[in-house]
Amino acid sequence: MGSYISNTAQQRQAMLKTIGLTRLDELYADVPDSVRIQSGLKLKEGLGELEVSRQIRSMANKNVIYESCFRGAGAYRHYIPAAVKSIVSKEEFVTAYTPYQAEISQGILQSIFEYQTMIAELTGMDAANASVYDGATAAAEAVALCQERKKRVALISSCVHPQVIETIRTYCFGNGMEIRLIEEKEGVTDLEQLQEALGPEVACVLLQQPNFYGNLEDVAQIEPAIHAQQAKLIISCNPIALALMKAPGELKADIAVGEGQPLGLSLSFGGPYLGFMAVKEKLMRKLPGRIVGQTRDSQGRIAYVLTLQAREQHIRREKASSNICSNEAHCALTAAVYLAMMGKSGLQECAHQCHSKAAYLRKELEKIGYLPVHARPYFHEFVTSCPQDVQSVLQRLAQQGILGGLPISDNRILWCVTELISKEEMDRLITILKEGKA
Repeated sequence: MGSYISNTAQQRQAMLKTIGLTRLDELYADVPDSVRIQSGLKLKEGLGELEVSRQIRSMANKNVIYESCFRGAGAYRHYIPAAVKSIVSKEEFVTAYTPYQAEISQGILQSIFEYQTMIAELTGMDAANASVYDGATAAAEAVALCQERKKRVALISSCVHPQVIETIRTYCFGNGMEIRLIEEKEGVTDLEQLQEALGPEVACVLLQQPNFYGNLEDVAQIEPAIHAQQAKLIISCNPIALALMKAPGELKADIAVGEGQPLGLSLSFGGPYLGFMAVKEKLMRKLPGRIVGQTRDSQGRIAYVLTLQAREQHIRREKASSNICSNEAHCALTAAVYLAMMGKSGLQECAHQCHSKAAYLRKELEKIGYLPVHARPYFHEFVTSCPQDVQSVLQRLAQQGILGGLPISDNRILWCVTELISKEEMDRLITILKEGKA
């Protein structure tokens, strides 16, 4: 991109000096060397478009795409109706940008409004936003939202996704909040330790439902104690699971957050994804990100506008209560179209298949010595022991075109099953694992 940026080399060097750096590559110091291109793509000079396209395709073919996927841990392969991609690929959606001028942005504003309405209904909350990067960012923003002058401690369950916890740590490093982790006990949050940790200084408690291990937390048991201390309850949830489970609103959560990728977004090598965030009415004015409201114009026609807060609230740097200002509207549109295409019954069927197929695989794995680690209710993920070396097992599966579960220790695997996995695929997995034991 260097040749397309109008800044001179001297200007770029001056900017680097201002932030205490000397070289451009120091900006990417946190990116592992193993995934960084060190000396360009090594293409010959003077190639035409066709030749370059062929070479790039050849490079892309080195990527491994598995026939069967038994791994989730925050990113899930679901069926996406063909109409979803057809609709969201329309030029008027793809080229739309930030809808600050309502007069010329009614289409994109309505799409955001519909998305927010669906998320609020799905989570059982009163208001939802748009423009949150991903589920981890949504959780971190929710924790920051709860901060008060005398309440600057966040209790985070150790059963929350590790990457979400790290994102929250990054935010709290900057805003001065203290994180206290609550330990895991038998695959769920240790509620006794959580009860003891509650105090007047606690601003919020974050639980994940289902949690990182796939297990369901007993939110109803701890909720009264959380609110007795005037702390906020944040639930990070899987949107597909909400088709079968109690919504965060039913569980008396103050804030619901989560990763919207299962709602019609492909895995896409890790993004872009979509964070969703919804709150009860009393927190509505604290909700970060873009919020669209419905009103009427001077002629009485329905109209849509950005509402409740000005855009400038999010660009006041260190004085802002939130730093969300990206345009995630196209991902939100995709989620809205997916939910509209699936409908209530379709989403419930998807969730039902996820759970029932996971139950089948768990039972079959147990028969061959991959024993369930936790005796807890679950949705579509679960942890088993591994009677052999985990890495050798996963490598053997990979050689057969199967992405096995996520290794979470030397002898444990986190498995995931979605509606896209057939019985034949599960039976083939079991057969390969049995042959490896012979």
